[in-house]
Amino acid sequence: MVLVKKNMPHIFRILFILGFGYFFWLMLKITLEYIPLKTDVSFLMIKQTEVVERPEYLYFFYTHVYTSIFVLLSGFLSIIRKDFGLKNFHKTSGKVYIFLILILTAPSGIYMGFFANGGIFSKFSFVILGSLWWFSTFKAYQSARRKNFTHHKQWMWRSFALTLSAVTLRIWKVIIVYLFHPSPMDVYQIIAWLGWIPNIILIEYLITKKLI
Repeated sequence: MVLVKKNMPHIFRILFILGFGYFFWLMLKITLEYIPLKTDVSFLMIKQTEVVERPEYLYFFYTHVYTSIFVLLSGFLSIIRKDFGLKNFHKTSGKVYIFLILILTAPSGIYMGFFANGGIFSKFSFVILGSLWWFSTFKAYQSARRKNFTHHKQWMWRSFALTLSAVTLRIWKVIIVYLFHPSPMDVYQIIAWLGWIPNIILIEYLITKKLI
């Protein structure tokens, strides 16, 4: 038991890397569905009202989709804190991650949240998610600027936990549909919250226990 507890951070790290690699590949496949630009594939097939009535929606959507895959990768590379023999690699990947979220990915996600499926509860959740994502990333940037690297690491983990909501949301969707077969709108209302709340609770637990 003592040995397991001692090696828990190492075990968690290995599982995290393997899991991320698999789900990053799946997310990349989803992203490639929108290349070249298409307005009638995948998620956009159920957003035709926004596509037709709000021309700006597509700009925000593609900004979010195309930058999110780079946010996932740069966030992962920042979290594992390796330079891979390249000078300032960790610092550079962190800058890319923070810049994309603060300027492009989170703002576009917040905008899209106002038009989320599932009614007001889903919209409320996605707007909160986008706002917390932006805030936690800004705090990570702010603490790094102040050279408070302990807080920087903690805020980066919080930010990345919210970044991973893109993955966990889809995992919960598969589980819920398989087990309970709810209506599509009920699914959206549930996964809108399940996609990110367990993530942030887990990260707060790991931070409190000093496991990360």
